[in-house]
Amino acid sequence: MNTQQEMIDAINTKMPFGKHTGTPLLMLPEPYLVWFKQQGFPKGKLGEQLAMIYEVKLNGLEKLLMPLLHTKPNR
Repeated sequence: MNTQQEMIDAINTKMPFGKHTGTPLLMLPEPYLVWFKQQGFPKGKLGEQLAMIYEVKLNGLEKLLMPLLHTKPNR
């Protein structure tokens, strides 16, 4: 999988647990992602996606990626 597709997938993945269950990762509040960064991201794909979204928000890029929210992958 290429980096562009990984980003689209991360943006559109819905949080599977916690108080933000069902929220697309791109829409998670920044303080929630900072908390994960401090505690340690979960292992596996979800953790990698959360770390990616954390970096996006840290660098103020979320508005640039909003058009990709809910984009269906071309397969």
